[in-house]
Amino acid sequence: MPHTDQQVQGRRARGGAREGAEEIGQAEGAPAHEPDPSGEEVQRLRRLNAWHAAERVLARPPMHLSLGERLAALAAGAGSVTDLDRPADTYGDGVVAELEGRIADLLGMEAAAFFPTGTMAQQVALRCWAGRTGSPTVALHPLAHPEVHERGALGAVTGLRTVHPTSEPRLPTAREIQDFAEPFGTLMLELPLRDAGFVLPTWEELEAVVAAARERDAVVHFDGARLWECAPHFGRELPEIAALADSVYVSFYKTLGGISGAALAGPESLIEEARTWRHRYGGQVFQQFPAALAALIGLEQELPLLPSYVAQATVVAEALAEGFSAAGTGWFRVHPEPPHTHQFQVWLPYGADVLTEASVRQAEETGVVLFRRWYPAAAGPPGVSFTEVTVGREGLEWTAAEVREAVAEFVKRLT
Repeated sequence: MPHTDQQVQGRRARGGAREGAEEIGQAEGAPAHEPDPSGEEVQRLRRLNAWHAAERVLARPPMHLSLGERLAALAAGAGSVTDLDRPADTYGDGVVAELEGRIADLLGMEAAAFFPTGTMAQQVALRCWAGRTGSPTVALHPLAHPEVHERGALGAVTGLRTVHPTSEPRLPTAREIQDFAEPFGTLMLELPLRDAGFVLPTWEELEAVVAAARERDAVVHFDGARLWECAPHFGRELPEIAALADSVYVSFYKTLGGISGAALAGPESLIEEARTWRHRYGGQVFQQFPAALAALIGLEQELPLLPSYVAQATVVAEALAEGFSAAGTGWFRVHPEPPHTHQFQVWLPYGADVLTEASVRQAEETGVVLFRRWYPAAAGPPGVSFTEVTVGREGLEWTAAEVREAVAEFVKRLT
């Protein structure tokens, strides 16, 4: 079955692109308090139960843990990151302010502000830059988070306009920025570009893109929701990466395993303005200590391990490709190969429901989770689906031979 790279790496299907819907809980459109008559809620709970009960996984996202398990983990780790005898936070002081200072130091920025969501943090950042540059136009990728996962919020809420220097499944090149016909005030770069396969440019390419934006008198904002795991690919530490941008947003739950929350880091004057807009957007929350504590625990326990996760992802991706070749599946794709971070995509020429069912059955029957939910591709021939693979702490225990064996077990359940 012939496919072009652009076809198989195109925009994710809308139904499968919901940010974390499968992991976080209620599927979109299903009632929150009564059974789903379509059976989707039953299937969702079946998937979650199978993943939770599995003995071997490549990563065990905290959102798959029970409420009791999450509370126990928070209580067990909190004392190692702060003094628990201090007063709880009120409107952003205390442990929340402590977290903000930690983020500013980690990224080498003047200041940082905690936000309840990354969506709010980035809307505020781009709004502030628009006011300072005098341009409401933001250049970004059509697969970037604000374009795919925020229901048009930049235009509907913030009054900004977006343009796309490229639609290729990668970040724009310096030449594309230089030659782009329309003016823009801010260039937003998502590192890595999740919906294109968690892809990153090289360090030299990133430097050139930033320089091209500067030549156009544009500011640069990094969507660094997953910036934490980019350092191994670039061969640079976080402060050097962040220094290329005028502002950076980071998430606390996507990689660090926190409960929720994000931070916006940048110049002191920008962050002070952002705090004002945070209040106006409804983000001045009375108490946020659980989210702040979970973020500090993630910085303490997960951040140091990310280089090992990224290295192991290369081993897993290579073994997956070997396993599919040995199993005779025909066409498949591991993308990118090798992975740029500890997350990557796998593509197969089967329907998403068939692949998801095989994944669940493998978990139920063998106690091994190799893949989770699959989604139909929005581009290319019908019948092609993909999934996202994350290698975390649990994945460090897997050998290449064990990955190949798990692929063989998975393929058995396809036929």
